[in-house]
Amino acid sequence: MTPPQKAQDIILVEQIEPRILLIRGQKVILDADLAELYGTSTKVFNQAVKRNADRFPGDFRFRLTKEEAEGMRSQIVTADLRSQTVTSSSPSHGGRRYLPYAFTEHGAIMAASVLNTPQAIEVSVYVVRAFVKLREYVAAHRELAQKLAELERKVGSHDQAIRSLVATIRELMAPPARGKPRQIGFHVGRGKG
Repeated sequence: MTPPQKAQDIILVEQIEPRILLIRGQKVILDADLAELYGTSTKVFNQAVKRNADRFPGDFRFRLTKEEAEGMRSQIVTADLRSQTVTSSSPSHGGRRYLPYAFTEHGAIMAASVLNTPQAIEVSVYVVRAFVKLREYVAAHRELAQKLAELERKVGSHDQAIRSLVATIRELMAPPARGKPRQIGFHVGRGKG
């Protein structure tokens, strides 16, 4: 059973969630955002990761392609404005010199252990909680979508049964066919005899 979270913990998780992006079908957080959260510059962060490259296999970290970076430019700019970070050591350069790295949940945890600063260790807990919260959110939506599909199937089969029932009721309500009127009651046969 998980211990109750304090309001400050929830706020920290909610500040991290918008930084988690979906790239190549994976939930990731960019190096600049992790560096800021862990209390270091992007350059120092990436140098620490580079020195420990064997701890970051492809399922922990990958570099964005030029197309992915350009496609995400608005999200990256928004993240930079939100965090008020400078992503280049040269103010005249006007941005990053290298394509950003994307870190999966496991990569973000490994980065905290590589940095090994109190802030990185503390914040890594909130990063994990943010990833978990998003995973639960996706799972809940997937479950809801499955239930909705089941309901649609049930209604679809009931739809046909309801149409059939309405057609039968209409047949019963229809006036009898014209022709010789039907006699009602007991009738005694006449004269064959």
